[in-house]
Amino acid sequence: MTEIAVENLTESQAREELRALAALLAEANRAYHTEDAPEITDAEYDRLKTRNAEIEARFPALKRPDSPTEQVGAPLADGFSKVRHEVRMLSLANAFADEDISDFDEQVRRYLGLASDDSLPFTAEPKIDGLSLSLRYERGKLIQAATRGDGQEGENVTANARTITDIPNELDSAPDVLEVRGEVYMSHEDFAALNQRQAARGGKTFANPRNAAAGSMRQLDARITAERPLRFFAYAWGALSEPLADTQKGAIERLAALGFQTNPLTQLCDGPQEMLAHYRDIETQRAMLGYDIDGVVYKVNDLALQERLGFRSTTPRWAIAHKFPAELAWTRLEAIDIQVGRTGALSPVARLTPVTVGGVVVSNATLHNEDYIAGRDSTGGEIRGGKDIRVGDWVQVYRAGDVIPKVADVDLSQRPADARAFVFPTTCPECGSDAIREEGDAVRRCSGGLICPAQAVEKLKHFVGRSAFDIEGLGAKQVEQFYTDGWIREPADIFTLKQRFGSGIQQLKNREGWGEKSASRLFDAIDGRRRIGLGRLIFGLGIRHVGESASNLLARHYGTWETFEAAMQAAASCEGEAWDDLLAIDGVGTVLAESLVSAMNQEAERASMDRLVAHLDVQEAERPQTEGSPVAGRTVVFTGTLEKMTRAEAKARAESLGAKVSGSVSKKTDIVVVGPGAGSKETKARELGLTVLDEDGWLELIGG
Repeated sequence: MTEIAVENLTESQAREELRALAALLAEANRAYHTEDAPEITDAEYDRLKTRNAEIEARFPALKRPDSPTEQVGAPLADGFSKVRHEVRMLSLANAFADEDISDFDEQVRRYLGLASDDSLPFTAEPKIDGLSLSLRYERGKLIQAATRGDGQEGENVTANARTITDIPNELDSAPDVLEVRGEVYMSHEDFAALNQRQAARGGKTFANPRNAAAGSMRQLDARITAERPLRFFAYAWGALSEPLADTQKGAIERLAALGFQTNPLTQLCDGPQEMLAHYRDIETQRAMLGYDIDGVVYKVNDLALQERLGFRSTTPRWAIAHKFPAELAWTRLEAIDIQVGRTGALSPVARLTPVTVGGVVVSNATLHNEDYIAGRDSTGGEIRGGKDIRVGDWVQVYRAGDVIPKVADVDLSQRPADARAFVFPTTCPECGSDAIREEGDAVRRCSGGLICPAQAVEKLKHFVGRSAFDIEGLGAKQVEQFYTDGWIREPADIFTLKQRFGSGIQQLKNREGWGEKSASRLFDAIDGRRRIGLGRLIFGLGIRHVGESASNLLARHYGTWETFEAAMQAAASCEGEAWDDLLAIDGVGTVLAESLVSAMNQEAERASMDRLVAHLDVQEAERPQTEGSPVAGRTVVFTGTLEKMTRAEAKARAESLGAKVSGSVSKKTDIVVVGPGAGSKETKARELGLTVLDEDGWLELIGG
């Protein structure tokens, strides 16, 4: 990854940087969501996602199916049953600068085909820094409460939610089905009092109110939750039997009338100038609110327009979070350690003299890569963004949220006289294999592959993570313990644990940190994941460049493991019909396809996959509910300029009807929708005798 301005990137540089960003942010997501041990700050994560989005905007054809800007949620806690959300709980896209809000307004208008002077009101409300919660009411009674989890499945915390005074147990005049969504939080005053009580009784104290709220909500004993001063703001909804209102503002007012606490600072704004003015007003009040916020959320007010705008894979198009700037502090860099990740990436980590940043004591920070540390490339030329960081330096760090911060700057005036430039290792610190940096890549990687214990452990952690197999009771610490003991070396070993150890419980329950109940729950959780969706399985394999979005895309395209496996074997030579079919999937690029095919055809990896699948019941990928759809299962290509809808809207509509949208025309294509300027794709479609429709014909076919 470089620090070249986006407008100056060549296409080749952009492609390589998107690849590097995908790997870096995928690793950050794993550390934050799966391991609960973040490696970079919220602000740095947001910065990298923003750069990724800017590159994608300039080079839309290079956008990767595993784009790291599209991630949701957090790992599920042990001990809670799972709840599948009827309507997915998504995250929000982020904005950081004033111009981002103007861009957001323009993007919404462009998608909807609205002119700059057409009315388009937005709501603006504080972004509460707490724990997302969903409350389901049926016939006015609270029947279920669940955390967001990974957006599709959350933790059942109904008993705990009933202890929060802001959450009504019964509602009058509510829709028969009403799913209220909001944020559990703790006030500053209550947080300070709680920590005083905890310290007095020798208990755990919390770093900040958000941690306190999340930890209190995830207590297995609801009596503990009841002792904690939790609050709840309602700001959204999920499943409904009837609409709450026609507008976002009206719906929030309806929730307030039903008895929920809603934020009094929520305001209707007419365009970006009013949105930014309200942002500044909230920012000035931030320190006096009495609870933590980390930004302002803007939403299109008209719910009919929200429905038309729809969603990206993990974020709505009709909302955005305008984040506040991060906080800064200075401290001493004591050491630089090298960690080895799942893909073999050598990641430098700064060990710091502990310092308080934003109310939290931090002692570790990301250093990104060797260029960021060195400040100069192999020829001695200065690297834009490089810091020339050395052990002993006085460094500036920042954080946004309770995460490991970033080293943002160095005070050269305080550099010790004996400070020496850091020499980045060229061999893996874990297995001694050569650490190779490919041309154009900012990351140096261990070449040891399966013989590298660090990579093996990280792959196993990825496999059991929340977006993959999500095995309760088998987290990062347990994986490390079992690997060290020789109990598991590859994913298949997880599913033979019980068989290899007889009942398994007897050996495990006597280990430190385990008992008979926890051991029994683990083996039940493992058995419960033998039945697995195809998308989760593909993602769990940990193939480089194949992220969660790409895994689900592949699953929907191929349907079954057998079909997917056969197609990858047929594409082994990276040419022929199977290879062309893989590249024709809208969103699959050459880099991803080559990595996928290579992994699926390496003898050792294939053998490991075969051993794993032998223990699984792999479910066919879920298809959209498309009964009566005239295009379900058919492959559609859009080409040329569409005049009655945007390309993004057309693609989303086709996929919602069960069609597969492809980026290229082949004999497997069923329908080609053409607009002005269609060019070679239309010509090829007619040569192949395919169904060619203009935009009106397409709309008539799908019912408008």
